[in-house]
Amino acid sequence: MTNTDADHKVKDMQVAPGSVSAVMDAETYKWHHDTHYAGYVNKRNEIENELKVVDKSKANANYSVFRSLKLEETWNGNGMVLHEVYWDTMGGDGKYDESMEVIKRIKEDFGSFDNWKEGFIATGKVSRGWAVFSVDALTDGKTRNFLYDVHNQGGMIGSMPLIAADTFEHAYYHKFGPDRAAYLSALVENIDWKKVEERFKRYKQ
Repeated sequence: MTNTDADHKVKDMQVAPGSVSAVMDAETYKWHHDTHYAGYVNKRNEIENELKVVDKSKANANYSVFRSLKLEETWNGNGMVLHEVYWDTMGGDGKYDESMEVIKRIKEDFGSFDNWKEGFIATGKVSRGWAVFSVDALTDGKTRNFLYDVHNQGGMIGSMPLIAADTFEHAYYHKFGPDRAAYLSALVENIDWKKVEERFKRYKQ
């Protein structure tokens, strides 16, 4: 599915339905991509177009159209990016090579892979929106698990997402019901660490 008239395109998922069946069923796969993700991309384009013509002379912190557009700019923009990261690193078997740079960094920053995994799942359990494993590309180069209650609240400026777990209920309720921990465990076991390694090498200090 693509929007050829827009600056930001709705990208196809990088994984086939069968390769992520442990994480989401076929209906969720379609709904999540075609409705939720595509909605963020399309609204981001709409907002960016509106920002070109909005009356900035009426900008006001109490209320103004400009303020509303700026708030929703990051909501939809981050919603687009986080979903793309979410799917980009799925479709694997959760196995990794000890020689991977990202695995070495995880062990350095978290003490062990199991400590990272426990922390990532725990972050997902308490988040109302996203758990995001990121590398700080701006200050200290360390990896951290960040909580985003919504797309544009959480994380750290300069941190680049390596793995993103959507914890909004639409991501898992159809398959797992209220058992978010089971969904998160399935997601971790579905990570393609080769893709994570590629992202880490791109963004590390």
